[in-house]
Amino acid sequence: MKKTFAALLAVATVAGALSATPANAQRALGAAIAGGIIGGAIVGGAIASQQQPAPVYVDPYAPPPCRWVRERYWDGYDWRFRRVQYCD
Repeated sequence: MKKTFAALLAVATVAGALSATPANAQRALGAAIAGGIIGGAIVGGAIASQQQPAPVYVDPYAPPPCRWVRERYWDGYDWRFRRVQYCD
């Protein structure tokens, strides 16, 4: 809430500063565009920082994960190793 209030206060300050500028159309247009970009960045940052991560569901009855095990075996000539997947 404090961040949102600070962002809105900053936007109001920029808007007040832009309305107090002279009536020169070219200068006011550039300042208005800059103020809009800055204000949008501030408000967008305040909104994005308030989002909470979604809860993660973990199934308590899920089977245990599988694991890879290095297994030694005899191929008829020599001992070799292979990777075997075991699922408990």
